Amino acid sequence: MPNKGVQFSGDYNTPHEHISMSLPLIEFEEDGSQIIYCPALDVSGYGKDEAEAKQSFEIVLQEFFRYTLNKKTFFNELVRLGWKVKKGHKPMTPPQMCDLLETNENFSRIFNQHDFRKFDKKIEMPVS
Repeated sequence: MPNKGVQFSGDYNTPHEHISMSLPLIEFEEDGSQIIYCPALDVSGYGKDEAEAKQSFEIVLQEFFRYTLNKKTFFNELVRLGWKVKKGHKPMTPPQMCDLLETNENFSRIFNQHDFRKFDKKIEMPVS
């Protein structure tokens, strides 16, 4: 099912289907490891090369969704991270990158101390 929202937005469809969103990711190197970081969800994966880091990131992202949905804390966690979440599971909007630079110390450190590459990734996660 195509993402109904605009870039950097997502929507939670009926329960037990999926979550679709396009998120900005940051790739950088630290201490000899490649890291893929999602500032909007404050999750990251790492590995010895880009492929391993992406694989690790996918696992961490799946666990983030699985855990928060199982605990019924998914929407509260998004709000805690600065997302705009509308009632009734309508389109959600992550915080702007400029806002994350002010509120997310980890992202601010990466932005100010590392060379990085930003790219967007469409994510569709099953929630069943």
